[in-house]
Amino acid sequence: MTGTIFTIIGLLIGVSIAGASSVYLKREWSDHESRKIYGVFVGIGAAVTIGVVVKIFVAGF
Repeated sequence: MTGTIFTIIGLLIGVSIAGASSVYLKREWSDHESRKIYGVFVGIGAAVTIGVVVKIFVAGF
């Protein structure tokens, strides 16, 4: 049960990081330095989300 809770929390964190940084990336697109920073956070959020989704599929099957 605890593993399921941590998996759901990890999925929410990953989606939140990717979504929020995508919004700020779109807002600050004209600033080159902000694009790099928010682009990195989009990548981190996507990596966390993909990792958790893979964990769900591996544990489910």
